[in-house]
Parts: sequence; C-alpha cells; structure tokens
Amino acid sequence: MTAFPSEQPLQLALLTISNRHSEATDDSGAMLIQALQQQGHQLYQRHFVPEDRYQIRASVSQLIADTSCQVILLCGGTGFHAKNCTIDAIAPLFDREVPGFGELFRALSFQKIGSAALQSGAIAGIANQTLIFAIPGSLDAAQLAADQLIWPQLLAHTKPCNFTSLLRRAGACGATQAETGTAR
Repeated sequence: MTAFPSEQPLQLALLTISNRHSEATDDSGAMLIQALQQQGHQLYQRHFVPEDRYQIRASVSQLIADTSCQVILLCGGTGFHAKNCTIDAIAPLFDREVPGFGELFRALSFQKIGSAALQSGAIAGIANQTLIFAIPGSLDAAQLAADQLIWPQLLAHTKPCNFTSLLRRAGACGATQAETGTAR
C-alpha cells in the first residue's frame, strides 16, 4: 500500500463485528488502524461489537450522531453465513447508499478468489454527513477494500471526485458544509 498523507486528517471509528475476536486477535483491525494512520487520519474510537443486528445498529447510530466522527469503518459480519448481519443492520441507517461499492468490491475480489466472491459482502453509505463502510473481516478482503476503494476516496486530491467534500467538519454540530467552509 502506498501512503499518501491526507491533507486534512479525518476522524475514523473502527468497529470490529465479531463474536470471537478481541484486540489481541483482530489482525484485520490492526492492519486498518496502521493503514489509516499512515494515510494521515486519526483513530477516533475503536469498538468490538457482537454479531447482533441491534447492537451493531445502536453502535453505528451513536457514531452517526457524534459530531466528531467523520467516517465509520465496520470490519466483519458481511458474508453470506446466517449469523452475518452487518449489512442488514446498517443499510436502514443510510441517508444515501454509495451505489456500486459492493459490486466493485466483489469484482476486485473475483480477480483474487474467483466465484467465492459471490459470498463476499460490502456496502457503503452516508448518514448525517458521516461516511460508513462495511467490509469483510478477513485480512486479505479488508486490505483489498481499504487499499483499492476506501483510502483513495478519503483523499481530497483524488480526481475526478472523492468523498471528503461530503463529510462534516469534525465537531461541527448540525452545520452544513457551506456553513463550516468545508464544501469544495
């Protein structure tokens, strides 16, 4: 991964969705934290949330309402297994879904794992000017999503477009981008 320090550090929350992982065993979470810091962003909060749609939804809802959190990254619980409920838990919270994020992730995954990519889930959306990504918990899949899709879109100089102009300025309670001067 090539690090391009962000022009303006973003405040990211990382939620590991798992019934079995802890900080000591969460390799994907550790990789994401290291990568986001290399990108020049800051880890705002880190939580381990069980695979329960209501606990996931409650945790994400709290962060959406938190004016200091700009990006929420959920890692795990996105697959096709019956217990995986991350996508179903957060999709109703979106003001707007990022169309194509999951499809593009699966297309990139297909290049690496073939037809098994059909069972790999990913989704992104925005709620209350907070960008939300849900990606698989496997190390390879998390790194693929972060390096190829997420980090480039969190850089203001990524052309022809990026997500930074859609995000609220950290701490700007209820203010619009125009009011805070962050609209581009």
